[in-house]
Amino acid sequence: MSIYKPFTTTDTSVTPLSVNKTFTFNGSTELLNNGIDRFIGQNNTSSLWISGSNPTGNITSYDKTLIYKSAQELYYSNYISGSNGSPASTSSFNPDGTITGGVYTPSYDNYLSTTLKSNRYFPTGSGEIGIYSIPSNVFGENIKPNTFYLKSGSNTITDNGEGSLYYNNSYLVGNIIYEHGMVILYEVPPSLYPYGVYGSLIYGFGLYGSPPPPIINNFALGNDVTCSFQSTVTVYEAQYKCNIRQNEFNFSQNPTLVSGSTSDGILYNFATGSYFNPYVTTVGLYNNSKELIAVAKLAQPLPLSSVTDTNIIINLDL
Repeated sequence: MSIYKPFTTTDTSVTPLSVNKTFTFNGSTELLNNGIDRFIGQNNTSSLWISGSNPTGNITSYDKTLIYKSAQELYYSNYISGSNGSPASTSSFNPDGTITGGVYTPSYDNYLSTTLKSNRYFPTGSGEIGIYSIPSNVFGENIKPNTFYLKSGSNTITDNGEGSLYYNNSYLVGNIIYEHGMVILYEVPPSLYPYGVYGSLIYGFGLYGSPPPPIINNFALGNDVTCSFQSTVTVYEAQYKCNIRQNEFNFSQNPTLVSGSTSDGILYNFATGSYFNPYVTTVGLYNNSKELIAVAKLAQPLPLSSVTDTNIIINLDL
């Protein structure tokens, strides 16, 4: 009998499996040591602008105006029709190449994280934005939604799983682009204060609540910050079903079955009887050139049945 048996197409399958890992970085030093850079973006409202005159970044230096313009173009360009942003506008592309719509709509998709109606705010005046840039070798394919967490002192910023960031579960203070590892923060505008009796535009603050905190200074510039999230990586698991029929592999290659008193390879009597069933301890996987490429060890010897088929399932992470 042959010791090799080929697989059929029904014996093999490859299944994707998404796995997550939690990362937590305490303090600005750990952020830097793991390649997480922080930037400040500013809108240059003056007519004179010199590139590189206003640098930002702890690892890589960029101009603050370029940081602001890049974030605006990539992630907010479809939402800016007023000083406080707006729901994404719609438009039609005409055969002559012109665009018709309520406001100009570029071709960027802005990397939406939800199919729900979105309303992204972006400071179009002289305000600032703060950015966390997390490298892909840390977050993998994307940051897992509902896992991002920033802490400064006793205050927190968390994501809602739909790409929005909230300060202490109350104020909308930014957006997170999960697939890019980009965290964009801004100061809370009055239009985004939570309405109600506590700290609203109607009653003010003072006795009824506290004004929004300095988000940029505390979270984008501060040293006492904790950043936590889960990365996402897809691994592929190959499964091989090794089918051993009742009349296959019924002979053992263990050298201890051969009688040591002769040199002609005579087996012991118990190994030649009809009730002798060998045990499986190891399964080898070979390529088409009969080269051993993987070895599977069983947890304990498995007896082969002489009356029914035996299946051994091998899972291999690629």
